[in-house]
Amino acid sequence: MPQALPAMAELAAPATWRAVDFLSDLHLEPSQPATVQALRQYLDTTPADAVFLLGDLFEVWVGDDAITEPGSFEGACCDWLSRAAHTRPLYFMHGNRDFLVGKGFTGRTGIAVLADPTVLTFAGRRWLLSHGDALCLGDVDYQRFRALARDPHWQAQLLARPLHERRAQGRSARSESEARKQAGTAVYADVDAAAAVQWLHSAQAQALIHGHTHLPADHVLAPGLTRHVLTDWDLAAAPPRAGVLRLTSQGLQRLPLAPT
Repeated sequence: MPQALPAMAELAAPATWRAVDFLSDLHLEPSQPATVQALRQYLDTTPADAVFLLGDLFEVWVGDDAITEPGSFEGACCDWLSRAAHTRPLYFMHGNRDFLVGKGFTGRTGIAVLADPTVLTFAGRRWLLSHGDALCLGDVDYQRFRALARDPHWQAQLLARPLHERRAQGRSARSESEARKQAGTAVYADVDAAAAVQWLHSAQAQALIHGHTHLPADHVLAPGLTRHVLTDWDLAAAPPRAGVLRLTSQGLQRLPLAPT
């Protein structure tokens, strides 16, 4: 699917930052309390000067009005995320699961939203950040849905539905996704390497950091150009998965956080 190059947002790290952490695909939900607790513990203890949450922080986000529903999971998450955001800057990028996160979430938590993609200038280098789904061009059906789901008019129509209907729709979509996984019929496209190189050239960056694919690895795309894929988090898996990618002036380091 031909794709126009996106606009590249810019973020310059303050000179005081010595380390920043990147993580994605936590897929927080009430049925995964161990993953929720692992993220809370990490945010309480990380020495990073800033944390970048590059999409799919939540398994499903049905609208910011869920935050104010009494006893809601979303409201509880926003409370502890707000406390974490008062300790160090937190940045959020929309994923394919939480594209409906809006101003209600950012106002409640104090977390800044990043455009996808964003170029981070840190330690004298330019680092291209993305959730990664926009680069999975081989999944044509998903790219069509992504274009629709990011349309403000479509989102407004969806958010106009009652909250209980949106919750039911979210549960249904998740059940269908899980059924495809169990049946082995789910097909996942990886990042298109040529498109990633084009993005890097456009951003004047040498490295792309992204999530979405759940295939953590470091890839050489071309001489001097790399992409670094973040791990997803699932503390209930066997073996459990969790980790961050830490950037310092010395470069990138993978830090596994799951118990062994």
